Amino acid sequence: MFHSMSKECVLNLICVLGIVCSYENVAIHKKAWMYNSYSYYSANRAVDGLKSDLSFSGGQCAASENGQTAKWGVDLGEILSVHHILIQYATRNRVWNESNYNTKDMLGFSVYLSNTTSRKNGILCFKDTHFTTATIPNPINISCPFHGRYVIYYNNRTHPPYPAGYSSYAYSDLCEVEVYGCPKPGYYGENCSKPCPNNCLEHLCDIVEGTCLNCVERYTGPMCSEGKRLFDQFTKKHMSGKLQQ
Repeated sequence: MFHSMSKECVLNLICVLGIVCSYENVAIHKKAWMYNSYSYYSANRAVDGLKSDLSFSGGQCAASENGQTAKWGVDLGEILSVHHILIQYATRNRVWNESNYNTKDMLGFSVYLSNTTSRKNGILCFKDTHFTTATIPNPINISCPFHGRYVIYYNNRTHPPYPAGYSSYAYSDLCEVEVYGCPKPGYYGENCSKPCPNNCLEHLCDIVEGTCLNCVERYTGPMCSEGKRLFDQFTKKHMSGKLQQ
């Protein structure tokens, strides 16, 4: 079964099933915000850890008013290494299929990971371009193996005509957004127990493989372990030549 899947997809599936990896929900109870919030259905409800009642009256879901743009975000507190994001959309406690009109509200959404509150400064983790009201999953798991401080959910209805099945307005009706990754920067691997290589710039490395995103000065290679020896040899030779002069 796994032979036709990419390594990233296999790792993501295994981690979601909880078989091997144990990443922590680093978004729970963090500060959240939302554009065009509806009444008292505040943004923080999407990171309160509650998702047993997916109706608006249950008090566990964030909701926005009718708008052409919908935006919700959570501040992780610092730049962290993220693995995947799980989104539970509101269902009104009804079966999630093409007959549930909340499905059309979710179509076309995007998820970003950014170091600022602007999605335009961040990395696009996912953008829906092919789901329909019959195929969009809920909850939906999004692979996002990058680093960032802010997770941003975005949708819009600003450029009609819209694809078939899309709602006329954009909404952020989110019951829970779970961001799984390492709770402290500078770690990777199962249970985030392995420190990133010493020479990774800002101690940032791939959450699965541990490879450095960038290296500190004088180092190179996937683990930033190459370069110092050659540099030292050059320096030693250069200094030796000066002493012989």
